[in-house]
Amino acid sequence: MLSKKVVANKLDQVLDPELGISIVDLGLIYNVSIKGKDISVLMTLTFPGCPLASVIQKEVEEKLNEIDGVGKINVALTFDPPWDSSKIAKSAKEKLGII
Repeated sequence: MLSKKVVANKLDQVLDPELGISIVDLGLIYNVSIKGKDISVLMTLTFPGCPLASVIQKEVEEKLNEIDGVGKINVALTFDPPWDSSKIAKSAKEKLGII
């Protein structure tokens, strides 16, 4: 069954290639919407010129395609609002040595 929880679990498996931390824990996922079998994800990156943008976006699409019965997947990037370290989950901040 397609649900936000199932989608969130898949997104949590996508790691930032440089930091090795989930894009969910980094606060890069701004919104997930589901319409029927279609999934739309609005996300950001840690900075607009990130050279790994296409790698991360492709992995998001691949993980979501693993969900049984999924239809169309749309992953959109935005930089409004811009990402900052306040969006990082506490557990990820501990792994990064921020707190």
